[in-house]
Amino acid sequence: MDVPQLLLVGLVLLFGLVGVLVPGVPGTWLVWAGLLWWSLLERSALSWSLLVAATALLLLVQAVKWQLPARRPHEVPATPRTAVFAGAGALLGFVLVPVVGAVPGFVGGVYLCERLRLGGHGEAWASTRAVMRAVGTSVLVELFGCLLVVGAWVGAVAAG
Repeated sequence: MDVPQLLLVGLVLLFGLVGVLVPGVPGTWLVWAGLLWWSLLERSALSWSLLVAATALLLLVQAVKWQLPARRPHEVPATPRTAVFAGAGALLGFVLVPVVGAVPGFVGGVYLCERLRLGGHGEAWASTRAVMRAVGTSVLVELFGCLLVVGAWVGAVAAG
């Protein structure tokens, strides 16, 4: 696979990760579609194995997400800025402390945004808990699954 196509696949995967944070955008499906595109062009045992494993993981993520309480974004003061901070925190945490760092990074991003918005620790922590209860948990589960898939793809590209 040549470099421009690899960069385009990476761009689709990145759009998928951002899409997880934006309501109404099928981020998980974009991540899966990017991986399918790569597998169809790569045609190796590694690419097909990764596609099968990613499909199973993303289906499991959807099943877990459906078991969580419904999103209630109108009940919390979450803004698009909160989603940006949470996503950036999850990505930074995922890179700094591979895999498990995404969870504290996500929560830390929400807290930092609320701390900057509200000023005090007590109010920011209460708002962070409210955001996580209303929308954060389902978004975090979906984002974590997509980060695992993208991380595995980066590893497969680096190995190949």
